[in-house]
Amino acid sequence: MTARIAMGNADAILCLADPPDRFFEDPYPYYRALRQAAPILVGADGSLLLTRHADLAAVYRDSVNFSSDKKAEFALKFGDGPLFEHHTTSLVFNDDPYHRRVRGRLVGALTPRAVAALGRRLAEYCDRLLDSLLEQGGGDAVADYAAAVPVRMIGDLLGVPEADRGSLRRWSLAILGALEPALDEAQLDNGNAAVAEFAEYLDHVVADRRRAPGDPDSDLLTRMIASDDVELSSRELIHNAIFLLNAGHETTSNLIGSALHILATREDSELNMVSDEASIAGFIEEVLRFESPNQLGNRRAACDTMLNGFPIPEGALLTLIIGAANRDPEIFADPDRFDPRRDAHRHLAFGAGTHHCAGLSLARLEARVAIDIWRRRIPLFRLAAPAVRQRRVRFRGFEALHVAL
Repeated sequence: MTARIAMGNADAILCLADPPDRFFEDPYPYYRALRQAAPILVGADGSLLLTRHADLAAVYRDSVNFSSDKKAEFALKFGDGPLFEHHTTSLVFNDDPYHRRVRGRLVGALTPRAVAALGRRLAEYCDRLLDSLLEQGGGDAVADYAAAVPVRMIGDLLGVPEADRGSLRRWSLAILGALEPALDEAQLDNGNAAVAEFAEYLDHVVADRRRAPGDPDSDLLTRMIASDDVELSSRELIHNAIFLLNAGHETTSNLIGSALHILATREDSELNMVSDEASIAGFIEEVLRFESPNQLGNRRAACDTMLNGFPIPEGALLTLIIGAANRDPEIFADPDRFDPRRDAHRHLAFGAGTHHCAGLSLARLEARVAIDIWRRRIPLFRLAAPAVRQRRVRFRGFEALHVAL
C-alpha cells in the first residue's frame, strides 16, 4: 500500500512494498505522520494500514472478527510450493481449532523446568562467545553473539546436533525474507529452497527421535511427538518445528542486537543503572517497545465489522504497524525517547490475545541473560564501524554490528 503523508513542510510517500532508503534507518517519522494524518488508512485496493495502539490491540484480541488465516493471500503470493505449504501449516497463520491444538503442544513443551534448564546452559554459552570476542578485541556483535544465542537455544530445544546447525540461520533468513510486503523472484526461489531443505533435514531428525526419544524435560521435539493429546501429523510437526526455529531465532536476534546498539551509541545516565535483574528486565521491555523486532502484523476481516467506530468490510486485509503502535503517545509519554525506567509493559511487540507469541518467556529470558552477561563482562565498548541495518520492512534489526571492546 502507498500512502502520501504530511511530514513537516512537505509530503512524503511511504510504500511498504518499496520504501525510500531512509525508511530503513528510521521508519518512525513516517509512522508518526501516518498515525496523525490517517490512523486507519484505506488503500485503493481496500486494504487498511493501522497505526494506533488502541486499534491494534482491539484487532489482536478479537480472533472472531479478525482472522489469522492467510491461505487465500499466500496462494497469490507464493503459488503452490514449499513456502505456501509451510506458512499455511504453521500455527501463526491459522485460526482455531488448529491454532489452539498446535499452540497447546508447543506451549506444553516449553515447561518452566525446561526453560530454567535452558537459562543455565545459555549463561555458559554466552560466556564462551564473549571469551572469543574478548580474545579478538571485538567482532560482529550480530553474527558472533546476537544471532548465535537464539540459534543455540532453539537448536538445543529441538535436539539438533551442533554439527548440523550451520544452515539454520541461512534457512531462517530465507524463509522469513519471503514474508516481506514485496517479493522478487530470487526471494521466492530462495525461500522455497530453504523450506524444502529444512523439511528434508527435520524429516530425518523426527524419524530418529521417534525411534529414540530424548529427555522430555529438555527436548521439545520429543514432547511434541509424545504428547497425550491428538497427535500431530509428520507434516504438521515438521512445519511447526521450522516455525519455532524461525520465530525464536529472528526476533530474538534482532532484540539482542538492538539492545547492544543502544548500549553502544547512547550515553544516557540511566543506562549505567542497567545492572541488576529488575533493571535489565525493564531495559529489555523498553527495547521491545522502542525497536520492535517484528514491525508488522496482518489480519483479514472475517465478516463485516467495526473497529473503534470505523467500518471494516468482510475480506479486507489489515496491516498492523506494530512499530507505530509502540510509539503511540496516547499510551507512552514522550514515545520517541528511550527510557529504560519506563513502564513499557503495554507494548505490542509480542502481539496480544490468543495469538500472542508462544515463546515470549523464552525470548525475554534469552535477551536478559545475554545482555546481563555482556554488561558484566564488557561494560564499555563502542562501534568499530557504522552499523548496517537490514533492509526489511517486516522485521527490524541489524545485518552487522562491528564493535571494539
